[in-house]
Amino acid sequence: MRIGMVCPYSFDVPGGVQNHVLDLSRTLGGLGVEVSVLAPAADDDDLPDYVTPAGRAVPVRYNGAVARVSFGPMAMARTRRWLRDGRFDVLHVHDPATPSVSLVALSLSSGVSIATIHTSIGRSRALAATESLLRPAMEKLSARITVSREAHRVVEQYQGGDSVIIPNGLYVDDFDAVPRSAGTTGRTELLFLGRFEEARKGLPVLLGALPPVVDRFPDLRLVVAGAGDPKVGSAMVPEGLRHHVEVVGRVSDAERAQLLARADVYVAPNTGGESFGIVLIEAMAAGAPVVASDIRAFADVLENGRLGALFANEDPAALAKTLVSTLEDQARQARADLARREVRRYDWSVVAPQVVRVYETVLGGGSVG
Repeated sequence: MRIGMVCPYSFDVPGGVQNHVLDLSRTLGGLGVEVSVLAPAADDDDLPDYVTPAGRAVPVRYNGAVARVSFGPMAMARTRRWLRDGRFDVLHVHDPATPSVSLVALSLSSGVSIATIHTSIGRSRALAATESLLRPAMEKLSARITVSREAHRVVEQYQGGDSVIIPNGLYVDDFDAVPRSAGTTGRTELLFLGRFEEARKGLPVLLGALPPVVDRFPDLRLVVAGAGDPKVGSAMVPEGLRHHVEVVGRVSDAERAQLLARADVYVAPNTGGESFGIVLIEAMAAGAPVVASDIRAFADVLENGRLGALFANEDPAALAKTLVSTLEDQARQARADLARREVRRYDWSVVAPQVVRVYETVLGGGSVG
């Protein structure tokens, strides 16, 4: 089976969709499925040998973030050539409503095609206004995969039709194999992971919640890691909290796992725009107790509080109360250990075969979802 996979976002900036496409492609290769990936990139970018560059990426602000995408004559020409030379059994595009090469590839394709939708967005004039323009491309799809109930809602609301829910995947052992080391730093340690310069990732909410937590735990240390300028992140921290906050900026995958392994609590104060919550399952796999905002995607992953504590979204006082109660809870690690066992359902060894079954179904002429 030969699959043409299209990522609409450039790999030069880390992101959930980009990681999903790369990890899924690698896992499918191990299952005997041949995959070629098309993505925004320049010819001189350092890419895996199975990735074809579609042209230099340009930044576009969308859904509270900056997406690096490709469109225009070069992207059109390269996509057409990639489709012609690939002779794919199935074209698998990701987030085809994004103005990038996924939409271009779907528009040009005449074969069997499916889409994975990662988007979570509330009321959107842009999506509503472009629905009639997108419809001809979307009608080519033989099946739609959504990564969560939240992404499924977006498909129903803005695109119509059904979808099969297959979650994001994770190489669980990359995190589970790192021994827990919480408590070894001599301080109570919280961890924030994400693009801290994006307001929707919630760092301002977390910083607003810290003073009463510091009053209760004077040795508290918050580590802030993720894409962004550490100087900008440090400038966001109120002067009275600077002794308690360390902004380290971008970290490697191995460093990310180590930070999660030593965190007393992982905090996800994201305010919206999340379709799943890959960072939650990373924390769960590492055995870190989780405190997260009660946005729908996070509540689903944490099973409404069974696998981690939830607080009222965008409410610093509620976050502070939840952090204090979690840090004082002697049973918090037991709940984290339960989450560590439950997270195995998201391992790529479980998730990728579900995607293969979708391929086999559409190639057999069956319906999905």
